[in-house]
Amino acid sequence: MKKNLTSHSIAFIIIALLSGSTACNLSNNKETQYNTANADNNANTPELPNIPFSVVKTFPHDTSSFTQGLFIHNGKMYEGTGLEGRSKLMQVDINTGKASKSHNLADEFFGEGIAVLNEVIYQLTWRNKVVFSYNINDFKPLQKFSIATEGWGITTDGQQLIVSDGTSNLYFYEPETFALTKQITVKDRGMLSPYLNELEYIDGYIYANKFMTPFILKIDPQSGEVVGRMDLSSLWHQARTKHPRADVPNGIAYDAETKKIYVTGKLWPELYEIKIEG
Repeated sequence: MKKNLTSHSIAFIIIALLSGSTACNLSNNKETQYNTANADNNANTPELPNIPFSVVKTFPHDTSSFTQGLFIHNGKMYEGTGLEGRSKLMQVDINTGKASKSHNLADEFFGEGIAVLNEVIYQLTWRNKVVFSYNINDFKPLQKFSIATEGWGITTDGQQLIVSDGTSNLYFYEPETFALTKQITVKDRGMLSPYLNELEYIDGYIYANKFMTPFILKIDPQSGEVVGRMDLSSLWHQARTKHPRADVPNGIAYDAETKKIYVTGKLWPELYEIKIEG
């Protein structure tokens, strides 16, 4: 949906203050499409439980990567990036931040979140409403599915694929056919919680980047209730200090074998291994 000039200008000002992005950068991505004036609509209600964390280790991250998805499988990191003409699926060397294997999407596709299930990688696209699947070993394309919504973030509970579309909804899909099996509405202290973006499934909960904010929300997949919130403000500030064009936080990866969690953002110069405290 197109915005009028007034709402577009308001969104631009808010985004610029939050992310330090340039007008050139904003004109090429989703930030120009959404008015974030109501991004935190619960300001007058009790605070969510804070999820404290510490940084365990810092790794390099490619500042040309407009990160839309991140996951770890069998000790290897995979990353999906966005923007038309620049969208990729990559296997990334975590120690160098460089791609060891990559697949470019056709120029008309804006890549979004990625997830793996049963040795198959699934990659969303934004407004194209197309989902691609690949063999994880060689990135050979397998299938192309159509969905009814925009694609933002994707993760898996080990049985189904869970997708966000930038609203307060999460959609559960059967992986072989991408048939919709159920939908839940996410609420934060009784109110809708929109702008759900990149997703990761960790120990029975869905963790979601909240678009245009520094927050990662912890969501109960049964009730849809937000039960906690992690604040990445300090990491976002550090990223912008080292790379002025660093954009919003986006990217959560969980290594189920080592229990390590990694976070980064769009065009960030660093990837952080973090540990949840308490």
